[in-house]
Amino acid sequence: MNQKELKELIEFLIEKDIAEFELERGDVKVRVKRGAETKATDPRFFAVPSVPPPVLEAAANPAPAAPPPAKAEKPQPEETLHTVRSPIVGTFYESPSPGAPAFVKVGDQVEAGQVLCIVEAMKLMNEIESDVSGEIVKKLVNNGQPIEYGQELFAVRPKQ
Repeated sequence: MNQKELKELIEFLIEKDIAEFELERGDVKVRVKRGAETKATDPRFFAVPSVPPPVLEAAANPAPAAPPPAKAEKPQPEETLHTVRSPIVGTFYESPSPGAPAFVKVGDQVEAGQVLCIVEAMKLMNEIESDVSGEIVKKLVNNGQPIEYGQELFAVRPKQ
C-alpha cells in the first residue's frame, strides 16, 4: 500500500464519517481511528493521522524509488477520469459465469446503470453498475481477486 492509496483511504473515511477502520493487505496492517485519542496496543498496528506523513510510505513500501514516476504520469489522466469503486468487500468477477464473456472490457462505451462486474460477498452475487456514462479506460482489478470496500475497480472517461 503506497502513500497515495493511504491518502485516498483516509479521504474516503473522512467523507463517509467513519470513526474507526482497520485494513490488512498481506504483511501491511493499517488502523485508522478518528475523533478520540489513539493508543497503540499492538506494535504491529500504527495510527494514521488525517494527512499521512511521508514515513508511512517507507513503512508500508520498502522501495520508495518506484512511486515518483507513477505519480508524475497519473495526475493528468485522473483529473478527467471517473473511478467506479466497490460498495462492498468480496471477490471481483468480470463475467456472469466462468467461461462467459466479460460484462465490459477496456474501450467499451457504458451507460449509467449498466452492469460492469459482479462482487461475490457471503455467497451472494452483487451486480456493480456504472454510475456514469462513458468509456472504460482501465480495469483496475483482476478476475477472482479479493477486493475491499471502496477499492477502485474501473476508470471511466465520462461523456461530455
